[in-house]
Amino acid sequence: MIDDAPAGPALSEPQYAVLAAFRYELRRFLAFSETAALQAGLPPQQHQALLAIAGLAGAEPPTIGWLAGRLLIAPHTAVELVARMVEADLLTKTRSSQDRRRMELSLTAKAEILLQTLTAAHLRELRALEPTLARALALSRGGAS
Repeated sequence: MIDDAPAGPALSEPQYAVLAAFRYELRRFLAFSETAALQAGLPPQQHQALLAIAGLAGAEPPTIGWLAGRLLIAPHTAVELVARMVEADLLTKTRSSQDRRRMELSLTAKAEILLQTLTAAHLRELRALEPTLARALALSRGGAS
């Protein structure tokens, strides 16, 4: 939520320029990501789901409810997404041994190969964005523009 009162002194034109460049680069990265996923034969939301599952750190395996929260989608939408991904041989679902109502998700070998290829391309793109991101982070810490 945005407060009505400004948080501090007004920004300078160069600071606005850095923020504008940052927003542009974020949008460009998202467009790149969607295009890369589609070129790999994967809908962008499925790519996001694979990445979320692969990046889950913790002892608990991912579930449909967890995936819904991570992708900021409704649970019924996550159920449909997972069903399509199981049908495409990207995910497997297994019942939790501790709670039979929960379905645990895991990547298939096909998904892991797709994700490795897409992730390598995304890391290259992020490296290209690094200077703009670094300037924006310096600005957020009160650094010079």
